[in-house]
Amino acid sequence: MEVKKFNQIGVSFKGSGSYVPDQILTNQEISKKVNTSDEWIKSRTGISERRISSVGDNVTQMGYEAALTAIEMANWDVKTIDLIVLASSTPHDLFGSAPSIQAKLGANNAVAFDLTAACSGFLFALITASQYLKGGSFKRAIVIGADQLSSFVDWNDRRSCILFGDGAGALAIEATNEFDNLIGFDMRTDGERGSFLNLQSKNIKDSIIDNIDFLSGGYSPVQMNGQEVYKFAVREVPIILENLFRKTNYSPDKVDWLVLHQANQRILDSVGDKLKISGEKVLSNLEKYGNTSAATIPLMMDEAIRSNRIKSNDIVATSGFGAGLSWGAALIKWG
Repeated sequence: MEVKKFNQIGVSFKGSGSYVPDQILTNQEISKKVNTSDEWIKSRTGISERRISSVGDNVTQMGYEAALTAIEMANWDVKTIDLIVLASSTPHDLFGSAPSIQAKLGANNAVAFDLTAACSGFLFALITASQYLKGGSFKRAIVIGADQLSSFVDWNDRRSCILFGDGAGALAIEATNEFDNLIGFDMRTDGERGSFLNLQSKNIKDSIIDNIDFLSGGYSPVQMNGQEVYKFAVREVPIILENLFRKTNYSPDKVDWLVLHQANQRILDSVGDKLKISGEKVLSNLEKYGNTSAATIPLMMDEAIRSNRIKSNDIVATSGFGAGLSWGAALIKWG
């Protein structure tokens, strides 16, 4: 019996969207809470302010708003969407927030699920969704990165509270049998170094009845060894991108834009320098938003696309990195 084979197809990028909460928390305002200053924060991170979710915001709502604007740019009927993948480490519902986004969109024909890989989450989700499309199973997908880390930050810890903000971003991608605009990708994890950045359950012991114990739910604040995470990022990100360039027969001088996870301006500058990519090509908006985890890459891309910096056929090298530890890279052609 002959086994049916799917045609080898690729993906194209049709739309982008983003959303950030209205509340703005500046460095000056943080300095009223903890012993720090605007100059100290900016000189070490590049961050001036960040967005903080209010009562009306959550990952489901932010993800929905970002997805909706991406769908509008793509000019899609929501009924034609086959797949929704939400990258988030702070879901509104631990059982999954993507189905709620599906319902709010009215995308009744789509299957929706969450994916957790912290700051690498969006890139991992984009690669995952692309493989479904390339396999011929689905035609159209929305990939969302959304996080609400303000809910899990210790606002009395000046080492971590200055870094994080809330937001969401999304890309609309479509299968095609004519070309492949996901030129190449790579993904890595190293659980041995996972203790450098984590958001662990509290594991508070309690009893149901005598002799039957359980661990009550809840999470401790974000714990981070900033120095080790910095050393990890400036070492591993250039290596994975250089390997990707070799595998795809590209070189840094062919790249129009470098879009990295927006964690720290010094990391962005260091990676650009090591790859010999000029600073003008290294996109950054963390001054306004801080580290929004899975949202940083699509939020930055949407901003650059809507300001007409990223144009059709531009080559974009991107890398996500963070908790897990996890990191990855992708080379794409926009459009």
